[in-house]
Amino acid sequence: MKYKGLIFDLDGTLVNSIHALVYCTNLALARFGLGPLNEEQMMTIVGDGYKMQMRRSLLACGDEELLHYEEILPVYMEIFSKNCLYELHAYEGITELLQYAREQGLKLAVVSNKPHGQAVDTVEAVFGKGFFDAIIGESNDIPRKPDPTGALTAARKLGAEPRECLYFGDTNTDMRTGKNAGMTTVGVLWGFRGRDELESLSPEYLIEKPAEIYAALDA
Repeated sequence: MKYKGLIFDLDGTLVNSIHALVYCTNLALARFGLGPLNEEQMMTIVGDGYKMQMRRSLLACGDEELLHYEEILPVYMEIFSKNCLYELHAYEGITELLQYAREQGLKLAVVSNKPHGQAVDTVEAVFGKGFFDAIIGESNDIPRKPDPTGALTAARKLGAEPRECLYFGDTNTDMRTGKNAGMTTVGVLWGFRGRDELESLSPEYLIEKPAEIYAALDA
């Protein structure tokens, strides 16, 4: 299969943002006398949008009735808007993969459960403006993954059919997204979740390093 486009999840796939997520979540929780949570806990909490992130965070801190849920959402967003780039960096081998894909004439896109503006800011801070052909975050028109709308929108922007796209992600949400969109799904093992979770969704590829997908791009 000759692919035309590569579509990536953002957090845990392209960039290691766990430090920023822990930092911002704990600042928000502290406003209500809760927390802190550690990185290991946050890796099981994130991935389904900030509202679910804060719901799971409150539950992890013992707020079983979610008494602070409505209050903490705007607090978190205020904090995250100022600190979303905290200790942010691309995973090892990602920049080389993206450059290799470009050399092969492939188009590149990002689909994230971050709010759209923050997704754009994050991608551009790490990779620069214009590096990706499309960046899509959650908005009124794009529901959260695993709804395939974002991935399918990205494919259209890349000028590719879903079957001509590889979809990369690090969580069960991403594996479902790729499959719901009818794309070849690639589970990455350097992100926030483990092998068992990804294998349970039967991705077409399961890789430990970005370079392992090169052979599929050359096919």
